[in-house]
Order: sequence, then structure tokens, then C-alpha cells
Amino acid sequence: MVRRSPTLARQAALEIVDGIQSGTLAGEDGLLPSETILSERLGVSRATLREALSQIEHSGLIVRRHGIGTFVSPAGPMMEAGLEQLESIETLAERIRVEIHMGECEIRERFASAKEAEFLRVPDGAAVVAVRRVIMTGEERIAFLVDVVPADVLDPQDLRDSFHGSVLDLLLRRGEPPLQHSYTELVAEAADPELARSMHLQAGAPLLRFTAQLYTTDGRVVDYSVSYFTPGHFRFHVIRRVSQLGPMGSDLGSPLARERAQRETPAVST
Repeated sequence: MVRRSPTLARQAALEIVDGIQSGTLAGEDGLLPSETILSERLGVSRATLREALSQIEHSGLIVRRHGIGTFVSPAGPMMEAGLEQLESIETLAERIRVEIHMGECEIRERFASAKEAEFLRVPDGAAVVAVRRVIMTGEERIAFLVDVVPADVLDPQDLRDSFHGSVLDLLLRRGEPPLQHSYTELVAEAADPELARSMHLQAGAPLLRFTAQLYTTDGRVVDYSVSYFTPGHFRFHVIRRVSQLGPMGSDLGSPLARERAQRETPAVST
């Protein structure tokens, strides 16, 4: 078996992580030395150092803030949730007793873009209400949420009275329309310059993106949402059942199938 040595960037990343965990690298405010100082201290080029920092950033251990520097992520509680059940960030935070609040919020009545119309299954240019906001814990920006809802489903006035950040919770409290399920796609994405400014991150910082369509019991899409979460504050998991279908679609859950599989499988000694 051939063992490969870690790349130079990986070695640098491991040294930086060791320095962070030992408390010898970051200042009291969590700020790491500048790239110039770090590259000299580690004996690597700036390009190699940036690759190392990028690797660490994807793990959520550090966060790079444009024009300010690189900081150790706060050691606050991690918001962890399963993806089998749809719930708002407010509900998740309340369950694990993390205080969050809404930062900047923009509410606009406008016409749907072609992409939004496709996801909402409405005609191009249909009237919608778009809600964009930042979610924070303390001074940390931990999520950026965008919801686009048909104008006949949501009135902007509903969002100005007692809105705390969750369109889902608002619709659930109202009880109309009756909601059934959400179809959600998950990807890792680098923050573009506009999103990075909103989140006070460096452009290219890793984020978790959830793109979702919220369905009613009669199959109508009443919310198209795009949510961005910082890896350092969120961890999501999925519980998956083991399939009982074996090769060629055979049902290994039945006694007959198990007996057949045992007969056809050669014994292996170790």
C-alpha cells in the first residue's frame, strides 16, 4: 500500500489548526496573524497559505472577513438538526436555547423573475413579495435568508407587525394555506461578493445553501426560498433507512431471499 505524504498546503493547515487549538496563534479577539506573517512563520508561499486557510475555513474553524482579517470561529453552541423534519431557524434555536435575532431586513413587492416563476410555478412577471434578511446571534451573522412568496399568499403588512425572521413560522401560525411538505436541495457554495458583504465575510467563504419549494396540501408551491448558513454555526444530518432491496431489485428482507442469498454467496475466510 502506497502512503502519500500530505501536500504542503495540508501540512500548513495542520500547523495552523494546532496553533489555534493550543491557543498560541490567535490573539484575544480571535484574530490570526496576517497572511504575510503566517506565510513567513510557516515557511510557505502566500498561495500555499491561502489554500491552507481555505481548507480550514471549509471546516468552520475560522472565518475570513473582507478587509479585516481571519478570525477563529466563536466557540458558541453548534445548531445541529436532522433534515427529515422541516422547521425554522427560530424553532431550532429555541430548542437548543440559542438566542438569535433578525438583522437587516428588506421586504419588497415586485414581479417574479423567470427563475422565481419557474420554482413557484406561476406565470413570468407574477406579483410576489420578496423577503431578504440576515439572522444573527449576538454580533455574529450566521444566516442569510431569502423567501419569495406569491402576493396572494402573503401581504407585506403581515411582515411588519410581529415578524421575527421566519416566513414558515408565520404561515404555520396563520394556518392558511395548509402546508404539507418541502422539497429542498443542499449544496456547498462560495459566497459571492454581494452575499459576502451582507454576511460580513470574505468573498469565496464557504456556505451551506438550501434551495426549497414549500408545498400546500393541494400541491401548490407557496414559497420559494434560498437560505445560506455558515458552517461554523450549523451542522445538519440525515437519518437514512437501509434498503431491503438487494442486487437486481431482490427483496433481502424476505426469508426466502435471505436463504437464496446465502446459498449463492461464496464463503470467505479471513
